Amino acid sequence: KNGGNLGTEGSVAHGFERLGLIVYPADAGDEEKVLEAALEAGAEDIASSDDGHEIWTAPDDLHAVAESLEKSLGEAETVKLAWKPNLTVDMDEKNAGTLLKLIDALDDDDDVQTVWGNYDISDEVMEKIEA
Repeated sequence: KNGGNLGTEGSVAHGFERLGLIVYPADAGDEEKVLEAALEAGAEDIASSDDGHEIWTAPDDLHAVAESLEKSLGEAETVKLAWKPNLTVDMDEKNAGTLLKLIDALDDDDDVQTVWGNYDISDEVMEKIEA
């Protein structure tokens, strides 16, 4: 149903790493300011874009890094444990549409708390799907 396959528990765990995730909006600071603050706080990886800043930490360091960043960047939008994909798959228009329908169906299920994925849908493909 919806083009998905159900795997056994842990069947794709090798494709993800459990890390701490701290998210700031783009207006929290420019990439250089956020990078400097994150490295000083002990973050492992930083990804900045027009949408904002994702700061990744070791799970055990999440709250210490978040507290340190709050002093220099203010309150974060998100502070949580997350599954970061080790490898992402670029989605074409056909497969992206099917995937998004599946994710919507999973999100609508009361038994599903969070959906994590290793896909990347380009802005161009998203525009075609939404049209």
